[in-house]
Amino acid sequence: MPQSEYKIRERNHINIHESIVEQHYYQSKPIKKRKHTKHNTSKKRHFPVKRLIALIVCLVLLFFVLPYSFRLYIKDIFPSKTNKYLNLDKTKLIRAMYPAQSIVPTGDFILGKQEIGNIKYDKPLMLDIPESFQRLRLRSELIQLAENYKHIYPSVYVWEYRGQSYVDINANEPFPAASIIKVPVLIEMFRDIEHKKFSLYDKMVFEEYFRASGSGKLKYSRDGIAHTLDHLARIMIVNSDNSSTNMIMSKIGGMPEVNQAMKRWGLKTTSIHNWLPDLGGTNTTTAREMAKMFYNIDVTNILSNESKKHIANYMANVKNTRLLKAGLPNDAKILHKTGDIGFMLGDAGIVRAANGKKYIVVIMVRRPYNSMQGREFIVNASKLIYDNIAL
Repeated sequence: MPQSEYKIRERNHINIHESIVEQHYYQSKPIKKRKHTKHNTSKKRHFPVKRLIALIVCLVLLFFVLPYSFRLYIKDIFPSKTNKYLNLDKTKLIRAMYPAQSIVPTGDFILGKQEIGNIKYDKPLMLDIPESFQRLRLRSELIQLAENYKHIYPSVYVWEYRGQSYVDINANEPFPAASIIKVPVLIEMFRDIEHKKFSLYDKMVFEEYFRASGSGKLKYSRDGIAHTLDHLARIMIVNSDNSSTNMIMSKIGGMPEVNQAMKRWGLKTTSIHNWLPDLGGTNTTTAREMAKMFYNIDVTNILSNESKKHIANYMANVKNTRLLKAGLPNDAKILHKTGDIGFMLGDAGIVRAANGKKYIVVIMVRRPYNSMQGREFIVNASKLIYDNIAL
């Protein structure tokens, strides 16, 4: 239906009015345009400089601050620096897979005699100690002596060279090795030297990772100081230094390599499960196996005469003279190594009397923590053994 002229005019009037109002609104509030001020231009111009500064800061953090923080705070948790010492040498692992070479006894540890024949290629490297008969009277006297110390539990092995007689009291029972475990570490170090892996006068740098509590003074040293292996081996035996022992163990391949070596030697019980100090007594040995090690470095060619001289020099000057040595007369000589972790006390070595008689003795004692009964038993047992064998 056609619209009236009046309605058309009314509608047009409304549209015109709305457009005028809209136009007036936008004219009264014009759109603000962004002014390109001098300040904004400066920001754009300096933006690449700020990026360069940020990049430099990131590089400084990445290459200097973070490595320093890692060494200072995190290296004890993730000891990346010590990986080169702890990783097992692949060449040694391959060597461990092959049987030991045959040996012919030569040399003399402390005037020992040559009496053992060749070992076949497929047999353990170390020879068993040849035993003739047990000294039952001496064994009985040692047991009676132990009964006077009701709170101790002893393990004793004695073997004399001339008649090959022996004494065995719990000698095959595993005991915590304490610092006596340093004997196989020393043997393997010299075997590696003789295999031209390194020399006795090569140096190792003392690092924080090797710092160990317990016996020895190397723990008070600053890190970063280099020491010869001769010095480290000497204080390991003479002062029973734990830090130097850990350094030497890392040099020869760590605990896995030492354990592999002892298996090649034919030792079934002696093993290392913890870095020193092993206050929990997880490193183990037996009196018989420890005596076997002393026997082999004496009368076989498991080590050269030159290596034996160094070992004899170390063991002749052990600072702890309060155990086996305390039960010997002044004219007797002893090469030995002691061990003490509170609840286990021990001493092992080779004794040579002034008249030339010689014997191997190993005494280890379980005891109440730091009980003097342990030391008293070892001293009195040492005197009893000497009087029965050497006189």
